[in-house]
Order: sequence, then C-alpha cells, then structure tokens
Amino acid sequence: MSKIILTGDRPTGRLHVGHYVGSLKERVKLQNSGEYDEIYIMIADAQALTDNAEHPEKVRQNIMNVALDYLACGIDPEKCHIFIQSMVPELTELTFYYMNLVTVSRVQRNPTVKAEIQQRNFEASIPVGFFCYPISQAADITAFRATTVPVGEDQMPMIEQCKEIVHKFNSVYGETLTDPEIVLPSNKSCLRLPGIDGKAKMSKSLGNCIYLSDEEDVIKKKVMSMFTDPNHLRVEDPGQVEGNPVFIYLEAFCKDEYFEEFWPEYKNLDELKAHYQRGGLGDVKVKKFLNKVLQAELAPIRARRKEWERKLPEVFAILKEGSKAAEAKAAETLQDVKAAMRINYFDDEDFLN
Repeated sequence: MSKIILTGDRPTGRLHVGHYVGSLKERVKLQNSGEYDEIYIMIADAQALTDNAEHPEKVRQNIMNVALDYLACGIDPEKCHIFIQSMVPELTELTFYYMNLVTVSRVQRNPTVKAEIQQRNFEASIPVGFFCYPISQAADITAFRATTVPVGEDQMPMIEQCKEIVHKFNSVYGETLTDPEIVLPSNKSCLRLPGIDGKAKMSKSLGNCIYLSDEEDVIKKKVMSMFTDPNHLRVEDPGQVEGNPVFIYLEAFCKDEYFEEFWPEYKNLDELKAHYQRGGLGDVKVKKFLNKVLQAELAPIRARRKEWERKLPEVFAILKEGSKAAEAKAAETLQDVKAAMRINYFDDEDFLN
C-alpha cells in the first residue's frame, strides 16, 4: 500500500513558531525521509472561511504568506504538492456525503470544536460551516488516501472523528476509504507551545505569537517580555521550570551546541534548569539565552523567505501545479466513493437493470 501524507494550515495569518515545532519541522523531516510515495500540503482557505466569511480578503491575502512560510521552512515543491483547498471542488462533495454519517451530538462532543467555539465566542450563533469542519477535515484526509497525518496534539480529536467516519463509511458501503494514522512531534515540549503571555496556546487571535517571519529586533522584544515563573521575584529565589514558557521554548528549540556557543557556563539544559530551580539565576539571563537560540534557529528561515518573496510568480506556479495534482487525486477517490454508494449513475451499466 502507498504511504501518503496529508497535512495543512488555515491561511488566517503568517505562521508562527508553534506551527514550526508542532508540525512544520516534522513535515520537512518526513518529506526528506524518502519513506513516502506522495505528500499533499494544503492551504485550507475554505476551512478558514468558516469563521471569516465576512472577511474573505483576510484569507486571500494570507494564502501567499502561508506558502512563503512553507517554502522558507524547507517544504520542497519537488517532493510535495502544495495546494489550495478551494481549488479542489471534490472535497466539498465528499464533505456533503460524509455529513450523513455523523450526528450533531457527535460533532458537539468534539473537544477541539468545543474549545474553538468558546475561543471565538460562537456559543449563541455558530456558523454551520464552522460546526461541520471536522467532517470537512475528514474529506480532506480521505480524498488523498492519506495514511499519515502529521499535526499538533490539539488536532487529535479531529483525526479520531475522521477515523470514525472512515469506519462508518466502510461498514455501510464496503471497504473504500483509507484509515489514517496521526503523527505527533517526537519532542513532547513541541506538542503545544504556549503563548509568550503564558496562555495555554499560541494563537494569532490572542496576539501572543512569535512569527517565523519576525525580524530580529521583534523576536528579541517578544522574548524579553515573556511570561515566566510569577513567584520568581528575586534572583536568589528558587524558580519553577514546569509550565514556565521560557523553559518550554528552550526544550523545544535548544541544542547542546548552543550552550557551547552562547553560554559555556552550562553543558546542557538540565544544568541550566537545576541552577534556576535552586535559585541564584535571574530570568533576564535565561531570556537573553533563549533570544540567541531563537535567532539562530529562525535566521535561516527568514532569509529563505526573503528569497522566495522576490520570486512570487514562481510561488504562484507552485500552488497552481500542486492544486492541479491534488484535484486529480481527489477526483479518483470521489469516483470510488460514488461507485461504493451506487450514485455513479451514468458510469454504471447496470443502472437500468
């Protein structure tokens, strides 16, 4: 059986370091592993419109931003199909058929949907499109026969719901759809990077992100303003590393060689943590080190992004080609789905019998 990846992001803004450690870095690693036959990376504009229907220009403007961030992080258009969701109409038709296999109460129980409804203050008036986006996501995954879906931890309930739809469809209509597996980042600190304000999740809408395209001075300013241990008031006080955003970021980004380069007083992160926990180490020093680590990690990404910004017609061509390949793949799956459901009337010679 072919090994196929489907993954993607909503184009509601530039991508941030949470996206990078949560899924982008993993995608590049999987892309370069040589283990996969096909890789589809989706810019989910139709999904973004479910809660931005009145501001389509926001989604339109950010399609190129997301594409640039992909290319800057090392997504290779020679190895992956980068495509725009709305350019593959088969996804909408698949969503419509899958809606009949899911109950309203099941979607309501989805923890990701519940959390996002709350975050967007949709309690009183949830757009139907937004409410149904777990079903739309199942269409995206199954349309490409994805065997592997690399995402952040917050998307696990979506993949579970997708698997339920696959099992229900196959039990009703016969073995047709492929059952996908989720791939989480191997570094546990990367599962969900907190915002710089200490909030549980880094979010564009909360304005607590460090963006991949942020300039050097902007990154420094954001790092130096980061939330730390609120009880670590004096340098000599023992500090808490669990739940401390500065240390969570260091766990996600730091390599031992950065200590050698930027802070040779310590051999590794464990030594730094131990000093902070016993007291005698100030937050400012730790933040200055984190700033150097982030600058080292993000400088090459920012430089590649600027190169691609000078070649926008090439980026446009990559998206057009990727969308064409994605539509061809989704059309094959849709044909199989309609045949299984026996609604392929004009392709079915037995229709009149």
